[in-house]
Amino acid sequence: MTHLSYHPIATPIVAALREGGPDAYGVTPEHAISDAASNPCRHCLNDIAQVAGMLIFAHRPFERLHAYAETGPVFLCADACAAYRGKTPPPILTTRPEYLLKGYTNDERIRYGTDKIVCSADVTTYATQVLKQSEVAFIDVRSARNNCFQLRITQA
Repeated sequence: MTHLSYHPIATPIVAALREGGPDAYGVTPEHAISDAASNPCRHCLNDIAQVAGMLIFAHRPFERLHAYAETGPVFLCADACAAYRGKTPPPILTTRPEYLLKGYTNDERIRYGTDKIVCSADVTTYATQVLKQSEVAFIDVRSARNNCFQLRITQA
């Protein structure tokens, strides 16, 4: 059985954004108030509580620019939160009905044929299956509804 690791946005990136550093488009993150309607923090991997402060910013979870380096809007808790470190599916993978999973190669290219919308209950099973392919280095989990980056999954 393949053991999985669930990766939030890295703490140094989060710290820089909270200090007003630029996002993937060179823009300062926007401050907003959570309405608790699908505002998942990409650091603690929990939903942001209603009326809590949050940041909205453009995120590109890739090391370099290229044709497959998707960028999109994501949220963070405005106040400090601990990065998710568990080996079980984080809370944000259990609160939506479905997600889009895409396998990527070491050079950050989509491994065609791995992209699939799966029910939340099937994320672990599908991720395990895809990560068994020798060409797949990681899986990005995205919103099935809005295509926003949620987190990255790798083999543990």
